[in-house]
Amino acid sequence: MMYTNPVALNIETHADLTISPSPKGYGFAANTLTVILAVSEFFDAARFYPIIFSVSPEGHMVPVVLLGIEEKENLFVDRDGRWDAPYIPAYVRRYPFVTSDGAEGQLTVCFDEGFDGFNLEDGTSLFEHGEPTERMQEIQSFLTDFYQQMQLTDQFCAVIREKGLLKEISAQVSLKDGRKFGLNGLQVVDEEKLAQLSDLELVSLFRNGMLALIQAHHISLRNFGLLVDRKTEKAENS
Repeated sequence: MMYTNPVALNIETHADLTISPSPKGYGFAANTLTVILAVSEFFDAARFYPIIFSVSPEGHMVPVVLLGIEEKENLFVDRDGRWDAPYIPAYVRRYPFVTSDGAEGQLTVCFDEGFDGFNLEDGTSLFEHGEPTERMQEIQSFLTDFYQQMQLTDQFCAVIREKGLLKEISAQVSLKDGRKFGLNGLQVVDEEKLAQLSDLELVSLFRNGMLALIQAHHISLRNFGLLVDRKTEKAENS
């Protein structure tokens, strides 16, 4: 879990706050097995990561990218904190910031106090003269866009759930050194159930762009093999 102590950003309390890249790079995500994905990212993310669906005990469903094979593992962050893939999910890129629902439907910007890039030498100010700096405005714009994309993502997930398209799968991974890992409870779109939809339903999914998202999800599942390759390489180099 990347966020350890999120607090609301306050222009008075945090007037002198500055931000810099973490000295540890993406080390803050080194133990993150999955991260949430917005539908606008499917086509980029599908080239590098398996996209699956996660359902919370409360029944909320979100797409996520799988970054490892066992708990607290991210095979895309190396020892120096570098992210080893051309596309980095927006959920990771927005860290240490996040939004929460505030009063009267307003979004509240929060940040993780545990982030080690705050108030370092030569950091970039978030506020000047009681106003957000250009950097802060960029952050707010990014957070707002991600929030809006997640609203569209929720709509996509609602359609998948309404049509009963998900199925649970499991996978067994065997490494050359004899170790075995089980990936259980993975939720994916069932191709057979998809094929059983009526022509009218399929045309509707095609026209609203959701069929293309499902296809990207299916293509991304081929990346399970790449995860195994990364796991094997890591084991050989450790």
